[in-house]
Amino acid sequence: MTRVIRMGTRGSKLALAQTGTVADTLRATGVEVEIVTVTTPGDKSAAPIPTIGVGVFTSALREALLRNEVDVIVHSYKDLPTAPEPGIALAAVPPREDPRDALIARDGLTLGELPPGATVGTGAPRRTAQLRALGLGLEIVPIRGNIDTRMRKVTDGELDAVVLARAGLARIGRAEAITETLDPIQMLPAPAQGALAVECRAADVDLEHLLRSTVDDEGTRAAVTAERALLAALEAGCSAPVGALAEIVEDLDAEGKVVERISLRGTAAIDGGNGAVDMVRASALADKDQAAQLGKDLAAELLDLGAGALSGPAQ
Repeated sequence: MTRVIRMGTRGSKLALAQTGTVADTLRATGVEVEIVTVTTPGDKSAAPIPTIGVGVFTSALREALLRNEVDVIVHSYKDLPTAPEPGIALAAVPPREDPRDALIARDGLTLGELPPGATVGTGAPRRTAQLRALGLGLEIVPIRGNIDTRMRKVTDGELDAVVLARAGLARIGRAEAITETLDPIQMLPAPAQGALAVECRAADVDLEHLLRSTVDDEGTRAAVTAERALLAALEAGCSAPVGALAEIVEDLDAEGKVVERISLRGTAAIDGGNGAVDMVRASALADKDQAAQLGKDLAAELLDLGAGALSGPAQ
């Protein structure tokens, strides 16, 4: 009898769309997949993400996996705690969507065109810190809710703009609403933003092999490994909002041969004095097989620059 792969996901439009892309990849190889919706504590709470915790959207999925109610679970990678979960394997990291942040503003405005005092909604301390550090005089308003709920705050006139992940908007077919895709020089995304994490039980070796061989993207996995290593190292000595972006770039080795390396940029908030927020930034380059060490080294540089001096939840 052919095995049916039960794929667990949250029930939001975005989560279902993300899981659907992984399911479609498997189905294209002849695998039969069933989508199973799992309700998480984060779906039931209206509290801010920093209050309810980074793992709130992932814990229920992982519990369902370990109880053998599903065989595979799909997360927004940035939602995962950095510590590994016993009994669970990171089987695949699919090709990444555009990791940048996006602005949706009234009247088609860009960030620089918003007047001082304009209200901008975001639920991420990372975005809040970077927006304030730009010194544009914007009023940052904390928001929760799915993508449609957040976008409605602009169309209904409650807010002048919201900042969301471009990847999420693209995955649910709403990219046309974006008024500006924010350059990482202005706003570095959250570590692993735009990437998915596909997990299975560590004991299910055949399924892990299937997912790795059909769904995994080596370049995305390496980039996200560097970003997450930076975040994990900063969490140990810094609770400031953190942004990171790694990219695979071409470089020349000592013999002049073209090789692929990882370029990593990182930022963290520091106290600028008198209530102001500044960002410290650093960047580095390493071989692809040194992704995790690259993240740790850049985190150490950010800490040396003062990244541990401002309290606040990571990301």
